Amino acid sequence: MPSALPLADPAPDDGMLPPSVLAGAEQRDLGVYLHVPFCRVRCGYCDFNTYTADEVRGVKQSDFADQAIAEVEFAACVLRESGLPPRPARTVFFGGGTPTLLPAGDLARMLDAVRERIGVADDAEITTEANPDSIDAAGLERLAAAGFTRVSVGMQSAVPHVLAVLERTHDPENVPRVVAAAKASGLAVSLDLIYGTPGETEADWQRSLDAALAAEPDHLSAYALIVEPGTKLARQVLHGQVPPVDDDLHAVFYEALDARLADAGYDWYEVSNWARTPDQRSRHNRAYWTGQDWWGVGPGAHSHVGGVRWWNVKHPAAYADRLAHGLSPAAGRETLDAETRRVERVLLEVRLREGLSTDALTPLGRRAVAGLIADELVEPGPALRGTIVLTLRGRLLADGVVRRLLPD
Repeated sequence: MPSALPLADPAPDDGMLPPSVLAGAEQRDLGVYLHVPFCRVRCGYCDFNTYTADEVRGVKQSDFADQAIAEVEFAACVLRESGLPPRPARTVFFGGGTPTLLPAGDLARMLDAVRERIGVADDAEITTEANPDSIDAAGLERLAAAGFTRVSVGMQSAVPHVLAVLERTHDPENVPRVVAAAKASGLAVSLDLIYGTPGETEADWQRSLDAALAAEPDHLSAYALIVEPGTKLARQVLHGQVPPVDDDLHAVFYEALDARLADAGYDWYEVSNWARTPDQRSRHNRAYWTGQDWWGVGPGAHSHVGGVRWWNVKHPAAYADRLAHGLSPAAGRETLDAETRRVERVLLEVRLREGLSTDALTPLGRRAVAGLIADELVEPGPALRGTIVLTLRGRLLADGVVRRLLPD
């Protein structure tokens, strides 16, 4: 089952935000995330807040769009009544779960609600995630007609035995068909890959890269497999049914990935993300990495506005019940102090191609920079000018770089 929510202060039933969120609001972008918590099958490695039909008895997928719309209306009221200036959403992102398990018409209605209640910028980036077997050409055309601009396809691998370990059920041959259909509909396309699955060889990984590049996506995300506690995969590793993840092999796969993508004309802009051009980078994810505002709609969705962070109740039934009674679906929230916000800035911005300003570091953290240069973990030129930019070696060891920049 999904991991537990963090502990924090109770969230007010009316959802109202404190006056502190008003400071600098005009300079911050607003995004909207809509979490659709349904999947056909729960993948063994996944600890996201998702549910199969057997796990949500008494909750109907067909009711979800109306519930999400109710939260959008609630959000619009809270943002307005809290005194925040009107800001159309610069990005809207449908994630999950598998949003495209819902009819395209439901996704369109949810987007229309954001447009009508909160506002959507004329040049907004509007993305939905999709599995290769959960969308077809007709559905993609309907989404494009509704105003979607981008689709993120969960490819993960092109190799059947790797997909089997991950318990991904799609046919890898569907990936190029979905990409071609999305492009024909005028949608930008991102592919998601996972590397380092137990049993995956270097030849397997090269085969997946061959297939991904042959599809010619605009954007590509690739993540090292993490065996999350409490997942089926974690139990399989514990009991010796599946070999453990090999961190050294992760590094080999990442270096191969970066080299192949660079040769194909993709530039890295975040440790796990590459795009053909700056315009094709994920603006929604960048909002997370740079501390902008976003409202998360749906069970278990997280939100952040002006240093206040909150998260919704996780189960779809509890979520629906609170909204039906006119209550905030939030389960808890916290107000971040200045030091916590600084630490989070270091954690996130150091992963970006633009780098992290040394202004975000304490004197002790700044003294660590010379050692990071000597160890070839950060680029010397930018560092000497006051910006920490990771080298390829630094990207492989990004967590270690952060620990040195945030000494105890």
